[in-house]
Amino acid sequence: MKDVKLIRNVALFGQGKSGKTSVAEALLFSAGKTKRLGKVDDGSAVMDFEPEETQRNISINSSFNHFNWKKKQVFIIDTPGDDNFVNEARYASRITDAAILVIDAQTPVKYQTEKIAGYLQEEKLPTLIFLNKMDKERADLDNATALIKENLPFEPVELYLPIGAEADFKGVVDLVNEKAYLFDDSGKANETDIPADMADEISIKREELMEQIAETDDDLIEKFLENGELERTEMLSGLHNGVINGLLNPIIPGAALGNLGTELLLNAITDLLPSPADKEPRQGTDPKTGDIIEREPSLDAPFSAQVFKTMADPYAGRLTIFRVFSGSIAGDSFYNANRETNEKYGNLLLMEGKESNPVDSVGPGMIVAVAKLKDTTTGDTLCDGKNPILYEELTPIKPMMSFAVSPTKSDDEDKLFSSISKMLEEDPTLQLTRQEQTGDILLAGIGQVHLLVLGDRIKRKFGVEMTLQAPKVPYLETLKGSARVQGKHKKQSGGRGQFADSWIEISSLPSGSGFEFEDKIVGGAIPRQYIPAVEKGVAEAMVKGVLAGYPTVDIKVALVDGSFHAVDSSEMAFKISGSLAFKKGAVEASPVLLEPIMDVTINIPKDCVGDVIGDLNSRRGKVIGMDSVGKEEIISAQVPMAEVLGYAPELTSITGGRGTYAMELSHYEEVPAQLAEKIIEEAKKED
Repeated sequence: MKDVKLIRNVALFGQGKSGKTSVAEALLFSAGKTKRLGKVDDGSAVMDFEPEETQRNISINSSFNHFNWKKKQVFIIDTPGDDNFVNEARYASRITDAAILVIDAQTPVKYQTEKIAGYLQEEKLPTLIFLNKMDKERADLDNATALIKENLPFEPVELYLPIGAEADFKGVVDLVNEKAYLFDDSGKANETDIPADMADEISIKREELMEQIAETDDDLIEKFLENGELERTEMLSGLHNGVINGLLNPIIPGAALGNLGTELLLNAITDLLPSPADKEPRQGTDPKTGDIIEREPSLDAPFSAQVFKTMADPYAGRLTIFRVFSGSIAGDSFYNANRETNEKYGNLLLMEGKESNPVDSVGPGMIVAVAKLKDTTTGDTLCDGKNPILYEELTPIKPMMSFAVSPTKSDDEDKLFSSISKMLEEDPTLQLTRQEQTGDILLAGIGQVHLLVLGDRIKRKFGVEMTLQAPKVPYLETLKGSARVQGKHKKQSGGRGQFADSWIEISSLPSGSGFEFEDKIVGGAIPRQYIPAVEKGVAEAMVKGVLAGYPTVDIKVALVDGSFHAVDSSEMAFKISGSLAFKKGAVEASPVLLEPIMDVTINIPKDCVGDVIGDLNSRRGKVIGMDSVGKEEIISAQVPMAEVLGYAPELTSITGGRGTYAMELSHYEEVPAQLAEKIIEEAKKED
């Protein structure tokens, strides 16, 4: 393990299609880690290696690698930018020391950029901005800087001025060192003379940069105001401190596909971003007392790490990936503070795209993998058993879309759900539940693409196909009136017969009351041993209501009278009697259909409020309240589940991909009569 001060731990973030993976490939190539510049479009990228990624030309999983530059060892995480897989970026932001925000110079700020920038701000991550695609049409440094300053929680500073624009982008002027560089065919930056026609612009921009740096430090601003300038060493020191403290966000212009500007970014990573030793101690809790405790980012501190990703492999088993926060590992086991168990491990591995290589020792800042741990899952804290600590658990983004899932071939049911269970370990944003009323097994994810990709991966990894369908709405039935009815069961077919006679009073209860059964038998009209059988018969009949076969809820049944036969009566006969009585009474007591009403919370830009509310009204929704947080409006509404089963793509369409929502069951309400008729008719057709 090297000196902790020589480690850099950094993650690449950015909106979908901004070129993060291309930037990662350029970093690896320029640092000499790879022999050729990998490209996403032709499937040669080291960091996008899953078939589903190369097929769709998007990142689906975070991927990992490391390289050396200027005697520093840099660990990088390439995160997805697509909304369907953004939880990977969220988790990476929780464990990394610093960020590179990759921004498309043609379209600098989209909603995804704002969302991801929010994650980086929340975690207070020192952030560099790589302005990618500077060789494309409409690429403009000043315009991008202005948009970043206006829309993102950053203080962008221009360290370099581009030489040439769009297709003629061919080099940069370094404002701090007052040097110019031209890129050769391989992308290497070679020093050259500063273009004479840029002298005035350079002078203005350099003074602006000095002022921005000076404003981050009282001593520097005082010197700047006195002398009108800062020395180069003061600029570098102020810039370094400003970045680490989150006060400055340098912009590095480049074009990753051509490997342009990559060396500048490598230098910024090693010179401006913090080492683990520059970070504050990591806070956690004592598992026994709950007290707040800390771990210094030092090799001398007790070992601690957090698992932030699990990968499922049908052959190698689970691969557990964790970030080391303190200390080093000795021996062949560590303590899982969440599961209160010791975990034995084999080789410690450093990930290099889809490959991995053993490493003898690890320390703060390193991204490490181990295979085949028994109990450890994503979010768990690994530590020294003699000095345990619990880090705050990682909370996944809530899924927004559910489908009924089933195997394409009926014989594959066990294999499918075993495969999905393995993928649940890998992707905590997935949820698998069973809907009791409908019998559907529901698979929930962030979006439809998320679940379609899951299906592709399960087919490739485990050889089983799944089918997704719109889930059935879990309607219920209840009664609005009351009735007194007889349920008489009499059967004689030679030998011992069957006889049971039950009179019940059936009535409605307030919503949420469930089922109540009252025994009002007097004088032994029905023997005591048969009364539970009547209740059981009623309860079983309630599972399939009289209107459309949905469960009946919120009713009271009183057993008031009946008769029996000394020989032919039995528990089974009275169970059938109770069932008959319920079915007859439910028909007479004004049955109605109930539908689930969802509490829906929608986060949208303010300019979409009118369209979203109009759409909610068309879905029979009721807006309960509204609140403003920053640039967003939060709408709270109640909407029938039947109207929002496919809401995610609709909200995406209305808001241009800028809206998100979460929903949970609130209560049940009576279905309007005209809709109830259609639902009942459809249910009868299915029967």
